[in-house]
Parts: sequence; C-alpha cells; structure tokens
Amino acid sequence: MDAIDKKLLGLLQDDTKKTTKELSMVLNLSVTAVYERIKKLEREGVIRKYVALLDAKKVEKAFVVFCHVKLVQHTKDFITTFENEVMQLDEVLECFHVSGDYDYILKVAVQDMETFREFMITKLTGLHHIGSTHSSFVIGQVKNTTAFKL
Repeated sequence: MDAIDKKLLGLLQDDTKKTTKELSMVLNLSVTAVYERIKKLEREGVIRKYVALLDAKKVEKAFVVFCHVKLVQHTKDFITTFENEVMQLDEVLECFHVSGDYDYILKVAVQDMETFREFMITKLTGLHHIGSTHSSFVIGQVKNTTAFKL
C-alpha cells in the first residue's frame, strides 16, 4: 500500500459517496486508475464493506451501555457458546473478548433504560455460562469515529 492508496482510503473513509471522478481530481489520477486501486483494495480485504452511519437518536438507539460480562468458566466450549449466542443479539453492536476482571465487554444500544432492563432480563442473563455482569451507562460521547488515520 503506497501513499496514494493511503490518501484514497482517507478520502473514502470521509465520504464513500464520492465518485471516482471526484476522487481522481483530488488524487491527480485518471478515473480508471482510481477505480482499479479501489478494486484492488477491496480484493485484498483492506476495504471490507461500505456502510451508512445512522444518527442513533433518530433511530431510537441513543441509550448506550457498556456491559462487562464474566463467564463461569473459561473452557473453549463455554467461550464458543457464549460468542455464538451474543452474535444473535441485535442490541449488541460490538463484543470484545478482553483481559482483566471481566471476560467480555459488550456495547449495547437501545432506546432507553426500560428497554435495556428488558434486554438484560429476557436476553443477556439468559445466555449460557454467564457468571456475572456489570453495566456502565454512557453519560456523554466525547469521541466517536470509524476512520483510521493512515
């Protein structure tokens, strides 16, 4: 990946709706050259997919909770079962297997506290092998980006 690829990736992270013509003018390359670079980056898996970033408030998912989860045991079967089950929970935006006092951190987005309570009671605590949970509610967002500085 050269400097032009990095600049191209920066432009695409900023706005994927830019046309190859617009990108070619910024990069001082032909439209075909830009198109070929994008296709190469897609083939190599550098660009995994294109998404629309939604306004959480407008889609009623602005109540964000970081939920720490501790499993009862750390066997391969328990880990695999938990990870497969958590993948099915629509409220969970992200799940990280971490070191420290807890085994996982989940980023959960729901409408409000009552919806989170319902999620905890009917879904999360019903998953197999959970020993304990601890939840932290987001008071305010300081930084949120999906872009990598290259």
